[in-house]
Amino acid sequence: MVKSDSFSKLKEQEREARRDHIIGAAERVFSTKTFNAVTVRDIAKEAGISHALIYRYFPDQQSLFVEACMRRGAKIVEFIGKLIDDDNNIKIEKVTYHFIKFLADNDQYFRMMTHFMLDGSLSAKMIERLNEGERVLLDQFDRIFAKMSSGKNVRMLSHAYFAAMNGIVITFRNYPGRSREEVLNHMQALGTIISAKFKQ
Repeated sequence: MVKSDSFSKLKEQEREARRDHIIGAAERVFSTKTFNAVTVRDIAKEAGISHALIYRYFPDQQSLFVEACMRRGAKIVEFIGKLIDDDNNIKIEKVTYHFIKFLADNDQYFRMMTHFMLDGSLSAKMIERLNEGERVLLDQFDRIFAKMSSGKNVRMLSHAYFAAMNGIVITFRNYPGRSREEVLNHMQALGTIISAKFKQ
């Protein structure tokens, strides 16, 4: 009985490790191509496995895209949550600085997220799954605005803030003729200006 349980646990760990490996390969491929340009064969090649094996873990390309996006999104939720937890009096400017830097440093996630926002060709079920992840991130922003804004609609402030920060990165991340450091500094300066508006 004990051996059987141990074997089952090992098989499950192996399955999760393979699934994780496939999601990692999908993240890398989706960061270099648009969703519609990626094939399951591309992901299989990146993962070093047969494309048929992917279907044992994911029913289709959409579900794999969503899992890759969700995994990366969970990192930003954790990151922002830790910032808030570590500093009970955290200011919106500090969150803005780190949020923009996170998006700039995690281009794979940003590309996947903007594809979802701009293309919208995913099934209703997959869109709802991504929306779940976005709501968790907005919950973190709500925590900040709840401290700052008495009597205001905190969730609407979180939506406006999220849209504004993404807008900065979409607009300026490939600013021509500027180094990566100059672009980041410019985006963060814009973020500081916009953050000040949320304090009024």
